[in-house]
Amino acid sequence: MSALVQLLASHSSILVLDAASSTVQVGLLRVGAAPIWHRSKEEAGQAVFPLVDSCLTQSGREMTEIKAFIYCEGPGSMLGIRTVAMAIRTWMAERPRPAYYYQSLTLLAYELRRTGQIPPFSVIADARRDTWHCVTVGDAVSPLLRVPTAELAGGTEPLWQPAAFRAFVPAPRPTQDCSYDASTLLAAHDGVDLFTATDAPDAFQHSVPEYKKWSPQVHRAPS
Repeated sequence: MSALVQLLASHSSILVLDAASSTVQVGLLRVGAAPIWHRSKEEAGQAVFPLVDSCLTQSGREMTEIKAFIYCEGPGSMLGIRTVAMAIRTWMAERPRPAYYYQSLTLLAYELRRTGQIPPFSVIADARRDTWHCVTVGDAVSPLLRVPTAELAGGTEPLWQPAAFRAFVPAPRPTQDCSYDASTLLAAHDGVDLFTATDAPDAFQHSVPEYKKWSPQVHRAPS
């Protein structure tokens, strides 16, 4: 894993895309220049490419001058994250460049600890099927886990939930809201090893989906 300061020193010009929340956020980071960020409340399919164009136009650069990509792989909006991943894969196919991902709840966990939340506490997001994505901060920041609702409901540590993330069911017990602004969060933690290289950008999944095998059979009349 790498820190943002290391990636920027290595690549000099990085495009950041985050569609995990209800606000799509795109930023252009450059050595020796102020970051450029643009945001949109539109759905990712409508927002990503205009936001990228806005960043490039404001900087006076072309897509060919972008040296690397960073994106949020989740948890968050699966459709938004996959839209971003598809765009990055397309740009990488046109001109090979490295890509790196980070995780939304891990970034928020570091921010809550930095701003004075006393451990232990957890940051959660709806994972469907009676489970929750969860990062717990104790002596260290835990890996991203998938935790059953009942287990979280029976716990005692404070729970935080990003307000801009969709939840389709009530939280297991009362939570506190936290904001999710990628520009602020990434700048505050640019020295933390949060970024992992990938050759195939995609949305985060706790496990590889399993599909039931179907064996076709010729229809026969009942005997």
